Amino acid sequence: MKRYKNTGGNSGVTAYETGHDYIKVSFNDDATYLYTYKSAGKGIIEQMKILAQNGKGLSTYISRKVKDKFEKKY
Repeated sequence: MKRYKNTGGNSGVTAYETGHDYIKVSFNDDATYLYTYKSAGKGIIEQMKILAQNGKGLSTYISRKVKDKFEKKY
């Protein structure tokens, strides 16, 4: 997984991994969530990938838009 840049300085996201149709997101409570096209939709996953790469806004986007649309929790 790649370390999340956290350019805003106060994100709960610590790391992420992207694939063709998914993104895995790890949080500072050691939970990791798998979000897929199937569970959240292509548009949401692609936006999450952009936010993850930019290192800003991913946690807020998840809490406001994605919520519990994950496929699996690790």
